[in-house]
Amino acid sequence: MTTHQEDDVNARTPAAQQTHATPQSTTAPGLSRRGLLLGTAAAALAAGPLAATAARAATAPAATAARTPKVLVIGLDGTMLTRIKDSGAPNLAALMAGGLTAASSLYTSPMAGTSSGPGWSTIATGVWPDKHNVRDNDFTAPAFAAYPDFLTRVETANPALSTYVVASWAPIADTIYSGRVDTRVATPSAEYDTGTTSRAVARLRDGNPDAVFVQLDNVDHAGHSSGSASQAYLDAIRGVDTQVGQILTAVRGRAGYAQEDWLVMITADHGHTPTGGHGGSTWEERQTFVIANGSAFPAGSVRHDVRMVDIAPTALAHLGIAADPAWGLDGTPIPALVPDDFDALRPQLTGRVDETGIPAGVLGFTRTAPAGWSVDNSAMGTGGVTEWRGWSFTTDEFWTKAQRDQNRELNVRSRNVFAVADSDEWADKTFQGNYDSTLVSPEYPVAGRSSVPVAFTTFYRPEGVQTARVLAVWDGGTPVEVKSYTADTNGRQRLDLAVPAGASRLRLRFRYTGSNNWYWVVDNVRVG
Repeated sequence: MTTHQEDDVNARTPAAQQTHATPQSTTAPGLSRRGLLLGTAAAALAAGPLAATAARAATAPAATAARTPKVLVIGLDGTMLTRIKDSGAPNLAALMAGGLTAASSLYTSPMAGTSSGPGWSTIATGVWPDKHNVRDNDFTAPAFAAYPDFLTRVETANPALSTYVVASWAPIADTIYSGRVDTRVATPSAEYDTGTTSRAVARLRDGNPDAVFVQLDNVDHAGHSSGSASQAYLDAIRGVDTQVGQILTAVRGRAGYAQEDWLVMITADHGHTPTGGHGGSTWEERQTFVIANGSAFPAGSVRHDVRMVDIAPTALAHLGIAADPAWGLDGTPIPALVPDDFDALRPQLTGRVDETGIPAGVLGFTRTAPAGWSVDNSAMGTGGVTEWRGWSFTTDEFWTKAQRDQNRELNVRSRNVFAVADSDEWADKTFQGNYDSTLVSPEYPVAGRSSVPVAFTTFYRPEGVQTARVLAVWDGGTPVEVKSYTADTNGRQRLDLAVPAGASRLRLRFRYTGSNNWYWVVDNVRVG
């Protein structure tokens, strides 16, 4: 196996000497690496960028059924989807038009900062930072042995497959992806994204890789130096767009392309503030996205339930490698994601009523339950903030913008629209009584069964006298507690309920009580 550099690569700057925010130039005097990169991009654009049809052809399905699956993941460091759209980048626009576009958001501290170490580790492993344990760019105690990168899983499942990593930011090749990967290249600093692109093009054009990860860095550099609201940031996006086009041209020009089934995914590790920088908890810093183009993704499709942890399992599934439940992945292959009942509420979400921190144009809550569900507020206090008077249905953007830095940003395992009981935000306006609200599920048939599995995603933050209880109601009888929470909980919950003799119907009740305490999130409830 070849690791870290290829024969035609000169000795590179050690990772310890690299600073991601301000990469050091080793180009000729008076010419910065960024200037060299943008000059190269401008020349390529002048020669004519890839036409939209050519970019779409890079992943268009062939007529034959027996094609060889291949995966290409391209990471655009510090790139924001909204600014990709503003830039008019033709190759990325063509990929979006020909496939799936999905915006999503990140965690913040104390789970991890919105920095590159946690971001790229999450993308590579398919688990959130509370599992892979990369909290910043220091990689103090990563849990990569328990949660390896997806290319390492490819090598474990099928060593005959060819895997390749090339990155402008050295820790990706040196640390995040393991030595099991066939070839890892940390591009020398003097070559920067130009060298990363040329190496990726050469490997895709002249070799026969099955799974490739490429990371381009210059948009992040422009974000640090000029901010995401700047023209320089847009110019950097157009520059990497040209490089993405060159990489796709290499795929499309392969001799065996017609017999290959390419999945191309584009993503980012974090966003940037308008004035420059990341690592904090602002909405702009927490932005990421997935663009997926391949035979499984309808042209022009948009989803709200995709997370960055889905990239690794999607790549594995495309290569025919099924995820073992024992791996503990947080992600799901994107084509296998199934919307839940709460997601159907997205078209009827409205803007703020009493909240003042949420921008007026953000549509993100309703207190009207989806079909079959209800909210029992018969014991609920009066007054308080309208948005959170009993169980509400909301989105990550709306809920986290209600109040930053109270750990709401850690609700990364919920998707799209979720249910929340938030006594803390409710109590921000005059109220009487206590918070006491119950989310009631539809009835599920259980006749003839001795047991029934129940699964749901939960994010619970306790305080004081607050309680959170899951109750089962069999055939309309007395509610029976089957689960309660007293400690912080963030993950998928699975219960195996014994069905009472003769019972035919099950209804679930999620009862939350408190008084200006914290909150409880429930999402993706599945029974049976």
